[in-house]
Amino acid sequence: MTTQTIAGIAIPDTTLVREVTEYIREVEDDLLFDHSRRVFLFGALQGRRLGIDSDLELLYVGAMFHDIGLTTGFGDSTLRFEVDGANEAAKFLRDRGFDDAVVRKVWLSIALHTTPGVPEFLDPEIALVHAGVAVDVVGVGLEDLPDEARDAVTTAHPRPDFKRRILRAFADGNLHRPHSTYGTINADVLAHFDPDFVREDFVEVILNNGWPE
Repeated sequence: MTTQTIAGIAIPDTTLVREVTEYIREVEDDLLFDHSRRVFLFGALQGRRLGIDSDLELLYVGAMFHDIGLTTGFGDSTLRFEVDGANEAAKFLRDRGFDDAVVRKVWLSIALHTTPGVPEFLDPEIALVHAGVAVDVVGVGLEDLPDEARDAVTTAHPRPDFKRRILRAFADGNLHRPHSTYGTINADVLAHFDPDFVREDFVEVILNNGWPE
């Protein structure tokens, strides 16, 4: 098989990467699949720009699994969708004989991908999954990438009406588990889409807890 290169980033031609691609292609629609591929590519581009040396194979696994928790297979879960994705990737890797250190790194890259201010201080793969998400969803770091690189990525994996469609996917993936969004950016999503959503207030949680004072 010929190695695919997009925007100067070679997608690793390994058995693991091929199996991940096949699996995610089966369970995710075009919106999430193309987004996940862009997250890998943008994360790798940011790594190259910043001189961060990462294991591209593990970066690919983290990027491709990071939103699987939003799919219908997790419609009964009450966990954070990020944790569902992290757990699914961990099982995938363990089933293929990867050790605990690898599994933990990928698990954290997925579990923390919506948590700003932390991933950039951890392993490169964790930092770069978050960086790729930041570019594709929020536009953070977009201006740091050359126009030709950005265009190559979006030509390979287009983003038609992506802003509205990904927000809808976030909402649909969390409507059945509103309590899991406490303290996360997904509370903003549910507040926007669900008129019955009541955001839990951290101050009220403290003031009304069981301590007597």
